[in-house]
This record gives sequence, C-alpha cells and structure tokens, in this order.
Amino acid sequence: MAFRWIYSQPEVPDAVAMLQRELNVPETIARLLALRRINTFEHARTFFRPDLSLVHDPFLMKDMDKAADRLASAIRNNEKVVVYGDYDVDGTTATAIMYTFLKDFGLHVEYHIPNRFKEGYGLSEEGISKAASIGATLIVTVDCGITAIEEAKWARDIGIDMIICDHHNAGPEIPDAVAVLDPKRPDCDYPFDGLSGAGVGFKLIQATTKVLGLPDENCHRFLDLLAISIASDIVPIVDENRILMREGLLLLNASPRPGLKALMELVRLGKSKVTTSEIVFSIGPRINAAGRMLSADTAVELLIADNDVDAMEKAQELERINIKRRAVDNDTMEQAVEMVDRDYSIDNISSLVLHHPEWHLGVIGIVASRLVDKYYRPAIMLSTVDGLVKGSARSIRGFNVYNALKECEDMLMQFGGHEFAAGLTLDVKNLDEFRMRFNVIVDKYFKESDFEPEIYVDADLDLHEVDARFWKLLTQFEPFGPENAKPIFVTRNLRVVGNPTVVGNGHLKMRVAQNGSAEFDAIGFNMHEYLPKIREAAPGTLSLAYMIEENTWQNRTTLQMRIRDIGFED
Repeated sequence: MAFRWIYSQPEVPDAVAMLQRELNVPETIARLLALRRINTFEHARTFFRPDLSLVHDPFLMKDMDKAADRLASAIRNNEKVVVYGDYDVDGTTATAIMYTFLKDFGLHVEYHIPNRFKEGYGLSEEGISKAASIGATLIVTVDCGITAIEEAKWARDIGIDMIICDHHNAGPEIPDAVAVLDPKRPDCDYPFDGLSGAGVGFKLIQATTKVLGLPDENCHRFLDLLAISIASDIVPIVDENRILMREGLLLLNASPRPGLKALMELVRLGKSKVTTSEIVFSIGPRINAAGRMLSADTAVELLIADNDVDAMEKAQELERINIKRRAVDNDTMEQAVEMVDRDYSIDNISSLVLHHPEWHLGVIGIVASRLVDKYYRPAIMLSTVDGLVKGSARSIRGFNVYNALKECEDMLMQFGGHEFAAGLTLDVKNLDEFRMRFNVIVDKYFKESDFEPEIYVDADLDLHEVDARFWKLLTQFEPFGPENAKPIFVTRNLRVVGNPTVVGNGHLKMRVAQNGSAEFDAIGFNMHEYLPKIREAAPGTLSLAYMIEENTWQNRTTLQMRIRDIGFED
C-alpha cells in the first residue's frame, strides 16, 4: 500500500442503526450519512432533498441591512459604481456576478481586478484612484477587503463609500466602511461561515433584491457562476454551499451563460454531465490562468460575455494562456524537485520552504500543492518581486498553515489565507530564519508517522451490495467536495477476472469480483507499476481502496471502481 488506510468514525455511532431503520436504507448508506454528521431523520431528509428555500436569510449576516440599503440606493439613484475583485477564480466569478447584476439596472458600473505582479492582492491605490477618476460614489469589493484598513479610510476621505464582501479571516481591526460583510468576522452571528467570496457577494445580491421588492429569480440566474466559485475555491460543500452548488450545477448543465458554454465546448464538456470535478480540473484552472500569467480581466470578460462569438474568442484566449501556464508550471515543478533532492534529506525535515528569485509568481501556488502531494509535507514556494520575497503556502490535513504563519508574523511583512492555503511576503534578510522557524513549528505538531500519506476510508463494502438502488442513493450525496467528499470504500478478498493490463499513459485496468458477486471494471490512473504483483497475486488476496463512478464507453454506461490504493493480504 502507498497510503495508510484510516477508517473515519461517526461522531454519533448509534445514528447509523437509527438512520438505517428510519430511512430504510442499507447500513453502508446510513454510515455515510452519519460520517457527514447527519444524525436525524429530519436532517437526512433535507440532505437528500436540498432546496433553495432552505438557504439562510442574508440579513442574518452582520451589516447586511446597511449594505443592501446602500446598494439599493445606488441602483435607484443611478450612481457610478466600481466592483473591486480578486484575480483568482473566486474573485473573477464574484466580480462577474456583481458587475452583471448592477449593469442590468443600467448603471455606469466598471470593475477592477488588481494585477498580481504590480498591485498584489487586495485593495490598491491604483484601484481606488480608478474609481475616483470616473466619479464613482461607491466601491463594492468582492473576495477581498477585510484587512484593507488604510484603503477604506482613504476611500472615505475622498468621498467614496465602500461595501466590503469578503470571506477571509479578519484581523484585529475591521475596516471603516459603510458595511463589512464577512461571516468570519468575530462579531458576526451568521449561521454558516464557509461561504466563498462570490457566495458573500451573492448574499448581498439576495438582500438587495429583497430591498428592491424583486423576485428571487434575479439572484438565481447567477448560480452557475457561483457553482464555479464554490468548487474552485475549495470551500466546504455542506450547509447552504451544498444547496447553492447543486442548483448551480443544474443551471450550468441545462442553460450555461455564453462564456461558460464556450469554455465547456472548448474542453469538450458540452455533451457530458458537468460535476464538481470537471470544474476543479477543467474549467477552474483555465479561468485562473488569466490572473496567474497576465491579467484576470480576460477571465472576467469571458464570464460577462453576452454573445457566443465574443465568448468563444475569450475562451480560446484563455486556453492559449493556460497552455503557457502549464508549461511554466511543469518547469517550475522540475526545478523544485531537483532542489529538494539536492538540498534536503526528506526524512529529516517536516516542511519544505523553497526559494528561487526567478520563479513565476503566478504558478508557485500550484507547484506548492503538487509538492504537498509528492512529499506529504507543508510546502512554501517563494519568488522575488521588486526586492521582496513573496510566495504561497500549502498544507496537509491536520496542520493550519495560516496559524503557523501567525507564529512567524514578526518576520513577515504581510500574510493571509486559511487552514490549507496562504500567501506571504517577507524581507529577503529574514528568509533563512523564517525557513528554520517554520520547520520547527511544523515539527512540534507532527510525529514522523504523520508524514505518511493517508486515505480516509468511509466503509468496507461488499460488492454484493452494489446494485441499482445503492447507486441511486449514492448519487444523492452529490455534489461532492470538501466535508462531503466522494466516498472511498475498501473491498477485500477480491479475485481478478481475466487479464489485467495497462491502458493509456500508464493506467492500470482490470476486472474484479468478490465471492460470486457481479464483475466490476477497475482503473488505477498512473498505477501501472502494480501490474506484475497483481498478475502474481493468489485469488482472494487483493484489496482495493476506491471510489465508485459511472463510465460511458460506446454509448454504454456502467459502474466502475476508480482505484485510490492497492493492498495485498498475506
């Protein structure tokens, strides 16, 4: 096995039997519900029947009444407004949502996305000056602004009101703005703090629509963009995020707006069901590429396109940018791995803090994530921009990288983020000390065995259980994502049927059965090295950790096992 198999345990073990009895579902399905903290019949019913009527009242969020009144006033009085976003997928989708909402009222509205390389993250003097130059009376930030203390003060001083919509952790001081919407504010009692940045902006649109006396459809038409945000920003797919994501996917598959339709056609998703995975691995990276490599304006222009011709032109431009991004990404990864192999003894360190002054700032976050996957340690990738060391941090399960950076804040000029991802800036003279201190911090939280890659298993599964009803129930757990991950099962005592082989670029393909069960196809991507041992294994000694998925081939759809890991019984 390449991973440790750790079985997740329900917080309320008795809930499994109760749910199995009251819902009349298989024990495995009841266990999956209990693992997701669904412990009552009523909770299970709402989980299986998510509905937009169940999302939270936006006015439960701190400052929402002020924000909605101010935005409604801008609409009624035909004010000039600037939407100020961020350069990632969450920020660009949030910008497109808010921009389109205001534009449809006939307002003079413009947007500003900071340039990653010139302005950096968050509010900048350039963006606020742009608002002043067009005579804007209101700035609405989306996916940024919670730490913009000085910027908010300056905007107020020059006569521009500001509504802040953010979802990042607040600092010790809240900006002095007309309204600051952030469910993570310490003084905010909103019942769910897992919204994306676009999600917070969406709640403002919900509230403003109510103030204006308009039907809810004025908000629901943005759910396709919101689904892109939720999936790409890796926020938890629970509570109202799951409802919004589900409805957004329905809209995305049924009637996507021109920009998303063009992008889906370009990556050949037009004829298949778009799921969270397709967004994360196909749609999101292309939208993200613009802000990583050049200007995120290209992504926003795609998302606000109102005709198929303009949309396809922008989609093709994004694809060209993404191809270049992948090349830079791969080159940087090769350099980083070479650096690790040359300069580190991987068994003797708890973290990776790598610096190269010429690494592209737009891809180092991606490479940090790939290093975490390869070495299963918190990783920080750093470059040099205008004499300052800037970079991205990524973490592993159980280690809050934002809190770790907070322990180093005396050496940092700036930092921000959340548990698994963060950004930071420091003076080059502090780099060596920061590297040592960060490793000490990681080291005190982990023992050596914690750096063995893990798979969290939901349940052992007998293949006799997998029938049409089981699959129908399992699909009702969608959409999948953080805190509602696609279930991972383990089945033991498997027998290989026929001849296992290698297909594609090193993918293991075989057919398996268990004690007279139906036969199932199983595929393990990039797992060709297991082929000799599988061919030599005695019947009944093979164990698989896997996910169940549909596979369509030549117009025939069957269930298959997507292998995550392979074990052999003695």
